[in-house]
Amino acid sequence: MELWDLYDKHRRLTEQTMVRGDAMIKDTYHLVIHVVIFNSKNQMLIQKRKYDKVSNPNMWDISVGGSVTAGETSQTGAMRETEEELGLQIDLHNQLPHLSMTFERGYDDIYIVNREAEINELAVPNDEVSDAKWATIDEIYEMIDDRTFINYRKSLIQLLFDMRYQYGGVIRD
Repeated sequence: MELWDLYDKHRRLTEQTMVRGDAMIKDTYHLVIHVVIFNSKNQMLIQKRKYDKVSNPNMWDISVGGSVTAGETSQTGAMRETEEELGLQIDLHNQLPHLSMTFERGYDDIYIVNREAEINELAVPNDEVSDAKWATIDEIYEMIDDRTFINYRKSLIQLLFDMRYQYGGVIRD
């Protein structure tokens, strides 16, 4: 049983939790994270979700994604999910998300990490991920068009590639 902390509309932690899969309590939100990993060849590490996942089964996705469990911070949730899904240890203790977005029932923090990883050294396949590979932006766009990649907005994928070395929406020389 997975427990989620609940937040209010101002992203303040409430004293409420919920069990994953239960109906959300009115006017509450939960926290989701994504970690996007890039290598020095300007490729994104992408993962293929297992065939038995409830949402988007057998679809390619960005590097890591999942819900933050009760008692975790955004950073510790992102580190845990990265280790669970790929077997990679990352340190985000002193890092803020590159992007934070809201969606209907929650908040989504997106971290960008630049690092090398050999595909054959990842802990894949596992309970959540069936495959992983490096992909260029054009390859990801083709997969979105072919409906083999989760239907993210291409502009979001572009933004992730554009932000891989800096925070914010202003280009700094």
